[in-house]
Amino acid sequence: MPVSSPMLAALLAALSAVGPFAIDTYLPAFAQMAAALGATQLEIQQTLTAYMATFAFMVLWHGALADRYGRRTVLLATSGMFAVSSALCALAPSVEWLWLGRAIQGLCGGAGMVVGRAVIRDLHEGPQAQRLMSRVMVIFAIAPAIAPMVGGGLLALGGWRTIFVFLTLFGVLLTWLTWRYLPETLAEAARQPLHPGELARAYWKVLTHPAFLLVASAVALKFNGFFLYVLSAPVFVMQHLGLAATDFGWLFVPSVAGMMLGSMLSGRMAERWTPRRAIAIGFAVMIFAAGFNLLVAALLVPGLPWSVVPIAVFTFGMSLAMPALTLLALEIFPARRGLASSCQSFLQVGLNALTAGALAPLLWQSTLSLAAGMSLFLALGLLAYLGWERVTGLRPPG
Repeated sequence: MPVSSPMLAALLAALSAVGPFAIDTYLPAFAQMAAALGATQLEIQQTLTAYMATFAFMVLWHGALADRYGRRTVLLATSGMFAVSSALCALAPSVEWLWLGRAIQGLCGGAGMVVGRAVIRDLHEGPQAQRLMSRVMVIFAIAPAIAPMVGGGLLALGGWRTIFVFLTLFGVLLTWLTWRYLPETLAEAARQPLHPGELARAYWKVLTHPAFLLVASAVALKFNGFFLYVLSAPVFVMQHLGLAATDFGWLFVPSVAGMMLGSMLSGRMAERWTPRRAIAIGFAVMIFAAGFNLLVAALLVPGLPWSVVPIAVFTFGMSLAMPALTLLALEIFPARRGLASSCQSFLQVGLNALTAGALAPLLWQSTLSLAAGMSLFLALGLLAYLGWERVTGLRPPG
């Protein structure tokens, strides 16, 4: 299969979608899971924390393993492991077993996202890389929209365990598709050893590099402004908006439509706009959306469509800036793209895990506190990006 074919973009997007599916599909089932397992809402919320914590830890290693053993080998192993851990969740007799299954899911759930980015940079650079990254993001963006609706449908059809049976089959399908269609993009001569000393020095170099830390933090912080709503979806949708467990689409469909439109525009304008222009327009849109969200939350009773429109606008701006920012981070370490992608994902998912375990329960008390959280994360992301410009003394290359 030619590596530039649309099939490759679709496969990389599907592999990256493991994370959103593992998070979003079971959100509508929280109440039923708590009742079935004799657990509290907080204990069920901690199944999300268990996933995010191990996800954040392991993304540090997916890239290094892919730099050593090749992209294809790592993706095959992690897809198979995801299928097995999903089956464990489906059979869990107690919330403690569910925590274990979710933790194992987290260990393998981030490989598609991390290694997929490295595959793109193995194959392309400049506008071509941005176009492929944008194409992957367009397809990938569908996952958060359909996952909670799939979960709601499976919940109504066969109960919460059916959701994890679906994730098991999804993992099996990805394993087969990767074996059948994914080419190896990292030549043997370009592979990096896993010598502990060398690896430690490589991690230290990446994780202490000021420019890398700032641009990776800009990506993580602005994404977390939206992800706060994903983590708070059961409360936001069912309590604040007063909707049913099958109505999560009211949040996710507009939000993902914004992501898709932003990614499509980013890809279309890759050769016309400099990275700096795409990033600047993306931040301008997000600032408008966050301010609008604050006004709506402060002045209006939560409801449709006004409580979800600002979130959709925010995701449009977020996805417009995301490809250029992501590529800026990876370009700092061309010989260690896999490891750099791991470190970038670690920063993003580590922040997501902190938000899942501590910040989201504090901020989901009202729509105003959620809007304030979005605005705070955006402001910090903008400061990180401006810090990147100051540290490098450069603008993103045009």
